[in-house]
Parts: sequence; structure tokens; C-alpha cells
Amino acid sequence: MKKSNFEWHLKENAAIPHEFLEEIKGMGHSQTFANLLWQRGIQTKEQFERMIYATVDNLHDPFLMHDMQKAVERIQAAIIEGESILVYGDYDADGITSTSIMKETLEMLGAEVHCVLPNRFIHGYGPNQALFEEKINEGIQLIVTVDNGVAGNEAIAYANSRQVDVIVTDHHEMPPVLPDAYCIVHPRHPDGEYPFGELAGAGVAFKLATALLEEPPLELLDLACIGTVADLVSMTGENRTIVQLGLEIMKQNQRMGLNHLLKVSGVDVQKLDEVSIGFSIGPRLNAIGRLGDPNPAVELMTTFDDNLAHELAQKLDEINTERKGIVQQITQEAMDMLEEDAPVQVLAKEGWNPGVLGIVAGNILKQTGHPAIVLSISEEGVAKGSGRSSGALDMYGMLTTMREFFTHFGGHEAAIGVTLPSENLPELKQQIALYILERQIDLMQGASLEIDEELSLAEVNLAFAEELKQLAPFGTDNPAPHFLVEETKVAQIKAIGADQQHVKFMLTNDNQQVDVIGFGFGAKLEELKQENTRFVGDLEINEWNGQKKVQLKLLDFATEGLQVIDRRAKHSWNQPLETASTLYLAFQEKSRDILSDTLKHQVQVYQEEHLAEYAEYRQLVVVDCPSDQELIKSLVNYGNFERVYLFLYSADEAYLNGMPSQEQFKQLYKFCLQQKRLDIRYKLKNISNYLRISEKLLVFMIRVFSDLKFVTIDDGVLEIVENPQNQVIEESPYYKERMKQIESEEFLLMSDIQTIRNWLKS
Repeated sequence: MKKSNFEWHLKENAAIPHEFLEEIKGMGHSQTFANLLWQRGIQTKEQFERMIYATVDNLHDPFLMHDMQKAVERIQAAIIEGESILVYGDYDADGITSTSIMKETLEMLGAEVHCVLPNRFIHGYGPNQALFEEKINEGIQLIVTVDNGVAGNEAIAYANSRQVDVIVTDHHEMPPVLPDAYCIVHPRHPDGEYPFGELAGAGVAFKLATALLEEPPLELLDLACIGTVADLVSMTGENRTIVQLGLEIMKQNQRMGLNHLLKVSGVDVQKLDEVSIGFSIGPRLNAIGRLGDPNPAVELMTTFDDNLAHELAQKLDEINTERKGIVQQITQEAMDMLEEDAPVQVLAKEGWNPGVLGIVAGNILKQTGHPAIVLSISEEGVAKGSGRSSGALDMYGMLTTMREFFTHFGGHEAAIGVTLPSENLPELKQQIALYILERQIDLMQGASLEIDEELSLAEVNLAFAEELKQLAPFGTDNPAPHFLVEETKVAQIKAIGADQQHVKFMLTNDNQQVDVIGFGFGAKLEELKQENTRFVGDLEINEWNGQKKVQLKLLDFATEGLQVIDRRAKHSWNQPLETASTLYLAFQEKSRDILSDTLKHQVQVYQEEHLAEYAEYRQLVVVDCPSDQELIKSLVNYGNFERVYLFLYSADEAYLNGMPSQEQFKQLYKFCLQQKRLDIRYKLKNISNYLRISEKLLVFMIRVFSDLKFVTIDDGVLEIVENPQNQVIEESPYYKERMKQIESEEFLLMSDIQTIRNWLKS
């Protein structure tokens, strides 16, 4: 069997009121689509229409937000007095777009505005006192933070000491003690009345812009859309409206920098959606802040110089390519450092770029299934980095019990950021292992995967995929629907991509067929070919040369029962296996030699009395062909194997070489009589050439003669036996054994793998 990577949870189909079902069907939709709406809490026609038809009327009054009026009045006063205003942002995509929104808004109002984003390697996250001091010394008289500030107590206290007001606009979790800012604009402030608390930093900046301009600035919705998608906030309510309207604004090609960024990303602006932002635009904006100074990204988003926009877009694309290379290199180095039996991988090394370690930790979690904390150690001995965890472990909750190790600690249950003296690492590892052991946390439990519906292959069609587009934009709290498909066969499967890490195949059933694409499933090619496999994925529309086809984007799969994997081709014997609890079993001692030096020592030679030991393993590698094929079948039936790899090496190639003819036996015997003595250790090749009988066949014939005592062999010298007992060749036990070997090899080597699977499972 092949266990799924995720813990699947198939939603129960609740009974849908007939009236609602008829209303949705009356709008031209299917019952399956109506089921999805009902499951997601969209249970009236009015709710559905409000969801799909986004208008500015769906946006809330910005003055319901805490301190909004106070912030507007202070900014207006600053503009009237000609004060120099600093917009202080953050180095990620949300911070970049938030800063750009506020910069353009203040410029529209005629303000003297300056912008700065902190460098994560120099200033760290949030308000930095040294940077505040630098800007105040340059003449800044009012500071407006965007996408940060609620935890900037020290820096804001310093600004107050210099008689510089700080307006905080933020959306992050509020600490117990808020800074003494002039005002705090936050959608979840306990003293506010804002009806939607899940805005991104760009969303909060957009609401302040709306309040300042006295109407929603539609031309800034593209920036708000990017920040909202990139920051992975809830894709519901007002965020959904911002993204829907923002995508339409982006398609109007008004922003030079964004257009150039789309071009270098290879995104067709007319096909732009939240996926394009999440996988193309967001990573490029994030990359510049991960590797260095993020400020050019604001310049890119706000410039009116086409040449500069082109130059900066190219720069961000190059930085993103560099970032990918760094992530790949660090990931490989970290994988080489994995500690066997460690429940949570805590990996640290000097020289790693701290800006990408969250991505690296996520890669390790994905590849190993175990939570990981990845840290870079500075020359001063400070370890700084990020951790990622699955649903099995609340990493934030665990590390909260170990706060004494850290000089900085924050995050949530699935992602954390930490700083600590590197000398604390050994004890931290011990405490983590103890925490897991004492609470008996099962880290093999995969993250949860909610499955919306089980579909037949006939239901996976273009019309239904078109319906699903109306549920977009997808994201947190509004994920793309996941579907379970089973009782199908896999056809035309192949690995694709430059490094063969992806797969493409078809699911077929009677007259139905559906294309499937599986990103990152290249290593699972053989497992995907198995029978009784169930697939979970999302429906997509693949458009090529004007033709549209539905395809399933694979998310996970599971196989029930025994997996039988074909490795009979010689080139496949050294392909990697899942090595845990694997039995390498040969039926002949000499078959060890086909494997690498590392593996040959793991090979056990079959002995019936060890069957009980064999049954403890979960994977079986059959190294060679037994003379009795039923040995494999009885072994599989006796054990509890989940997976069987068939190498089926044949040293003698009995089936290919076949049996010598009676004439060849006579020819060899006559030759032995003539020669009396033969040096078969050193002259075998000469004898083979002379008799025109292959060496392997010749060796077999000599062994038959020895078996029947027609000849004797001593120290490599064959001598004829005078007047041997009269026996027929077929009476030789060795002859009979080869006959069985030929029969076994014919079936095991020449049958298609499906026939062998069926035979083993029968």
C-alpha cells in the first residue's frame, strides 16, 4: 500500500433545501456545484450573487476602524503645515505594496512624502530606533507605519522623545502592551468597530487611503490585491472584494512597473488570477527583501519612468532566480545534515542566508514529513532562523515552553521565527525530543486535507471546471475545492520537466479519460501506476492554441493493498528506494554482486526457517529469480509487505540461453573422451569457441555431467570417468533444477507487470 501524505477528510454531503437547490440550478449550475456552495456557508441566492459580483459597495466604511478619524486629521494637518512625512514599511510583498499605496495617496494630496523599508539584515523587522533616528535627523516630522508598528514600542518611544508623532497602521497580532503611538489604526483593535478583522497590511493602507481621499481609490486596488494575496490572509469578506476588484484593475495595464514585472514573470495579463500573484508576482517582490535592500521594489511599483520600470523588473527577476539557487543549495546542505531519529530537525550552520530559511524549513518538512527549524549562525555565535511544522505539532506552543533559550521568539503553530545563542542549541534539541516523547506526539500524522466531493470520471468535465471558477479567488479560508477520484486506471504516464520531477498521465474508465498533472510527483512514477489507487486533486482548465481541456492537478494519492513495483531492467537496480524497514532477499549467494557495495551487505539469502523474521519487514526487494516462482508468492502471502520491488536478476540467464540440445551434449561428451583431461578454469573460453557453445551453457552442461558422475572436477581440471553408469541426461537433479529455473524465469521475466501483480495478489 501507499499511505497518503495528508490525512484525508471527506466532507459529508449535508441535505440541501430543495428551494436553494432549485434557485442555483435556475442560474444554470449543477447540483454538485450547489453542494459546494452549501458546504461553504453560501446558502442563499443573495449570498451567492454578492460573492461573485464584487462592487465598491461591498467595501466597509473606513472610519469604523479604530483611530481612523484621528489619523486622517493628523495627516491632513501635516500636509497643510508642509511637514515632511515618512512612510515606514516592511520588506515583504505586503509591506512593499502597503508602502506604495500610502506613498501614492499622500502624493495625490500634495504631501511631502518619503519612504523607507528596513533591511532585514541590518534593521530587523518592524520599527527600528536607529533608522527612526536617522530619518528624524534628516528632517522627518511625522511617521506613518504600514504593515508593522504594533510591536515597535522602543522605536516609537524614541520618536516621541524627539517630538515626532507616529501613526501606526498594522494588521498583525497585537501584543499585551501597545506602543505609545499618536494613534493605532488596526482592524482588530478592541476599541474599534470594524466589521472585518482579516485585512492585510495593504488592505489597512487602502482603507486609510480611502478615508484620506474620501472615496475608494480604485487605481490603488491593484497594489492592495497583490499585498492581500501575497500575505495569505483570509480570502473571504472584504479581502475577497479587494482581490476581485484589484484583478480587474491589473488587467487594465495602468501601472508601468507591474506590467514589466508581469512580463518578466511570463504572466499573460489577461489571464491574471490569484495564482499568478501567489506564484509569480509575490515571490519576486519577497525575494528582494530576503536577499538585501527592498526599497527598489517600492520604486518599481510607483515609477512613471518606463525604462526604469523595465530595469527594476529585470533586477527583481534576477534576484528571485538568485534566491531560488540559494534556497536549493541550503536545502541540499541541510538535507545532508539530517539527524537520524530526531523528531524535529534542528539544523544550524554558519553562512546560511537568514532571509530564506523559512522556505528551506518548509522544503525539509515537505521532503521528510518532519518539522524543521533551520538557523544561520553569525560570527558572534547568534543563531537566527525559522521553523515550519505540520498539523501534528504546534511548534509555537512547544517553543513557548522553552522561552528561556531564546532572545527573540514569535510566530504561530505552523511557522516560527527565533533567535538564540548557538550554545543553547544542544539543550534545545534535547528539550524538543523530551517534549515530543512525554506527550507521545505522532509526527507521522500528516497535515489535514479537506476533500469537498468524490467525483466520478464523467463528472470531471469542462463545464464543471468553468463553474468552479466562480468560487475564486481562492486562498486562506476559501481554498480551491479538492476532489477525490477513484476506480480508474492510469495510462500514458511519463515524467516531465528538466529534471523529471513532475508527472503527466491520464485517468481512464470505460469511455472517459481525464488528463492529470502532478508537480513534484516525479519520484512517485512507479507507485502511481499501481491498481486500486485513489487520487485527490483540483480541477483546472488547460488552454492551448485556443482549445480548452479540463485537467486534474494532483495533490495526493493513496494505494490500497500490496504495491508491486517493476525494477527488472538492469539500469533501475540502483534507483533510490524508500529504505525504511526494507528486506533485500536473494535466492543465490552470487546475486549480491549486482548491487552497490553499500547495499550488497544488506542482502539476505533466502532460508525457509527465517520466514518469521522476513515477515517483520514492510518492503521486500526480490534481488534474483528463484528456481521456483511460488517461493516469492508464498513469501509475500506470509509477510505483511506493503511494497514489493522486483529486480529478478538471473545470473545464468536460463530462459534466454535455454536448454542444450541432445546433440550438443553428445558433442561435449565426445570432446571430453578425446581430451581425457580439460583445464576448464583457464581454457573454458577456448573450449566454448571450439564447440560453438556459449560459456554459460557450457558451464551448465559440465555441471550436469558432474552431477551424473560422467566426469570429475578437481581444482579446475575435468577428467572423464571410465565406464560410467548408464544414465539419461534428464535424470540429473541439476538438469531438473534448470528446467524449473527456465519455467520460473519465463513467467517472472517475460510476463507484463500487471500479470505478475495479479498473480501475487491472487
